[in-house]
Amino acid sequence: MSELDQLLADAVERQDIPFAVAMVANREGTLWQGSAGKASASIEAGPQTLFRIFSMTKAIGALAAMIVVDRELLSLDAPVVSVLPEFGEIQVLEKLGLDGPVLRPPRRPVTLRHLLTNTAGFAYEAWNKKQAIWQMVTGAAHPVTGTLASLMSPLMFDPGEDFAYSHSFDWIGPIVERLDGRKIERFCQDEIFDPLGMIDTAFEPDFARERLAGVRLRGADGGFCDFELSPTPHPEVYGMGQALYSTAPDYIRFLRAILNGGELDGHRVISVGTTEFMMTGQMGDMEMPVLKSIAPLLSADFDPCPGAPKTWTAGFVRNQTDMPGMRSAGSLCWAGFLNTHYWVDPASDLAAVLMTQSLPFGDVRFMEAYGAFERAAYRAFGSASALDAMGVAGSV
Repeated sequence: MSELDQLLADAVERQDIPFAVAMVANREGTLWQGSAGKASASIEAGPQTLFRIFSMTKAIGALAAMIVVDRELLSLDAPVVSVLPEFGEIQVLEKLGLDGPVLRPPRRPVTLRHLLTNTAGFAYEAWNKKQAIWQMVTGAAHPVTGTLASLMSPLMFDPGEDFAYSHSFDWIGPIVERLDGRKIERFCQDEIFDPLGMIDTAFEPDFARERLAGVRLRGADGGFCDFELSPTPHPEVYGMGQALYSTAPDYIRFLRAILNGGELDGHRVISVGTTEFMMTGQMGDMEMPVLKSIAPLLSADFDPCPGAPKTWTAGFVRNQTDMPGMRSAGSLCWAGFLNTHYWVDPASDLAAVLMTQSLPFGDVRFMEAYGAFERAAYRAFGSASALDAMGVAGSV
């Protein structure tokens, strides 16, 4: 226990992380929680700290999508255009010519499976040069601005033929709304947040703005300075790729529901079979590459599972081999743009979060601290004997 506490304190003292809130849990409850540093000038970091979780939203969006699949309202291989006819206007960017972008129809339709595995053809410009050039040449709005028009960005390749980390999850909101009839924020509240007891997870931070952490940017001198960045408030479309605010205890409850096969504290949100499907690779023979940044101020190169081949399930990154001293093969993970990170290890019955609010994403010093945190968590809790010795700290 003291090793984990000391690790966080040392990382903040060295300015590897501006502040940190972390938790480790298993199927039964929380095993450890800790924090270090100040979340803003006026508040200490702690379990009450509210975070902009950005792409940690994607796994919750995937759960929303799989709930409608579980209810047989849609299949993974159904064309998106069958639900959203306007999606048929989206074309593939063949090239950027002297006379402007050259577009053509895709060779096959985009499906829900493509959206959930980042193989639809969409791309974020921070890790895709073609997308960045297209946005610069056309002056198109960034997809995370929350308008339907901004989501109509062209595909950078034909669906299913490549991988690009992208805003494809932001189409989940409109799909669920069209199939279910409720707004996505109401759907998530009724079907996910309330059943799982996620009392501090929301699409807007107004309910707890006094607990919202500040954002910090690492400067050239290695120190941190204040930086303003948040999801677009009250957008036209709440995309399920980056819209949510949450806390470490809330997200741990979500991860524990995944460990428990779609159920937590007697409340089932999805079937066991569909939960297992969310843990299974859905990219065929394709592997997820390292994300190579073309915007180093905002993101470093990022590999969530160093040394392990990885794929995407319906909503998570999955490492295909064991990571010695760390997570087992078949573990799930991902992160948010301001360095909120998590993993779920079903084989070891372990889940954890390490959360701050800083840029660049995947910052080398942060990732070194995150790796040290993961190894320490497995030393403390990665075996049955360790669990028996420590006991369960309590339910969160």
